Amino acid sequence: MPDSRTKNASRNIMFGVVLRCYQIVVPFVIRTAMMYYMGLNYLGLNSLFTSVLFALSIAELGVGSAMVYSMYLPIIEKDTKTICALLKMYRTYYRIIGAIIGAVGLALTPAIPMLVKKDVPADINLYVVYWLNLLSTVMTYWLYAYKNSLLVAHQRRDIISKITLFTNTLMYVSHFVVIIFFRDYYLYLIVQIITQVLTNIITSICADKKYPDYKPEGDLPKAQVDVINGKIKDLFTMKIGMVIITSADSIVISAFLGLHVLGVYQNYFMIITALLNVLLVIYDSVMSGIGDSIITETSEKNYNDLKRMTFLVLWLVGFCSAELVTMFQPFMTIWAKGEILPFGIVIAFAVFFYVDQANQILVTFKDAAGIWHEDRFRPLVTAGVNLLLNVILVQFIGLYGIIFSTVFSIVVVGMPWILKNLFTTLFKRSMRSYVGKLTYYTVVTAVVTALTYLVTNLIPTIWYSPDHATPLTAYLYMGAKIVVCAVVSNLLFYIFFRKTKEYGAAKELALRMIHRG
Repeated sequence: MPDSRTKNASRNIMFGVVLRCYQIVVPFVIRTAMMYYMGLNYLGLNSLFTSVLFALSIAELGVGSAMVYSMYLPIIEKDTKTICALLKMYRTYYRIIGAIIGAVGLALTPAIPMLVKKDVPADINLYVVYWLNLLSTVMTYWLYAYKNSLLVAHQRRDIISKITLFTNTLMYVSHFVVIIFFRDYYLYLIVQIITQVLTNIITSICADKKYPDYKPEGDLPKAQVDVINGKIKDLFTMKIGMVIITSADSIVISAFLGLHVLGVYQNYFMIITALLNVLLVIYDSVMSGIGDSIITETSEKNYNDLKRMTFLVLWLVGFCSAELVTMFQPFMTIWAKGEILPFGIVIAFAVFFYVDQANQILVTFKDAAGIWHEDRFRPLVTAGVNLLLNVILVQFIGLYGIIFSTVFSIVVVGMPWILKNLFTTLFKRSMRSYVGKLTYYTVVTAVVTALTYLVTNLIPTIWYSPDHATPLTAYLYMGAKIVVCAVVSNLLFYIFFRKTKEYGAAKELALRMIHRG
């Protein structure tokens, strides 16, 4: 079983990373085209309604997570009858969820203009744009969304990645044509809806072909339904918290600072999101394996897995943080037509990125272990603090307040809480040693990032002059900085970590995943 978990994780990560990289590069081209051909206000509008509709997805209540978790044991025991009953239950819930999102979304229509302070494009009707986005979200739940659970629970996210790669290619090509030749935002959204429908249909067909014995039929015992519903209730507050934290920033920026500022902010945050999505592949790919290990292995084994994963992820996150601090401004200066934010915002983004990923490691283990009841109030309190600080601080320190609110809510409220839940419920040991390692990794990352920034800034004094740069020398300069940053930061991390136990264990795991992938 451990070998199977490693092989599945390796395969999922490989295909997932390919998809995520593709979903970074091509949307970047699409976003660039929209910025140059349609303007920053359209980018801000797109970000705003993405956040609004994500907020409406609160109706999902964590049903997907609860259902996938409930499938782990039946899959191990080859209990086909229970899996079929779970599928039927999942289908019913998602149909109800789609209806709720549609009804609530329509009821909120009159409030939509209040979310935009200014800068609405002259040819845009906010209501029409909102309704098209709402339709896209509803269709997600009504068209075979429950079939995804089979692939996820069987650790076959690579199949989902391949399907998404195909359908996204069709969408990106269509979006590019719409932006360049039609410049019609409504048509842009219609293409998005069609793609979502196609993705769900193809995923359903593949799931049926891969697992033909699993049909949505039969009923679960009432006691088991009560257990699942209890997990969904516990996940409700987590869902609220995630929605607020994810959606609040864009909505608050639009309401207080306008669409143009939101568009510039999202140019930066797009890079952060791209990195987060690549790392999300790792978490998604190992989630089922961790859940299986928690059921079948000892507490000591699972704690060692947490330490090993923390070391690997935070090394990678630390390297990315150094690249962000070093490369953000040069890249934005070339790409975003001079629309750049202060360097202090760059530092704030890097801090947010690191803190968010340190927290995500803990969330992954918490979700894999199904520790939702004990954790049910943490996300809500964390999100409440974040939203309150957002609304207050944005009026005094602008974008700094938006980022600081999120970092504060995670570090001061969220992480101590989730650490306590994990170590008292799952690992049953003191968290002091682990917190010490987190602190050490954080200090090392700060030192490595600062040193890397100083070293890479020596490059312009040798051969590059911004005042006399050509496009070729500008891109060569950026390429040189990226390479130097990668070499310097990873060399420094190696010097700091090479003698630690986690380095040896992580190296062994990485080699095993490569050989068996």
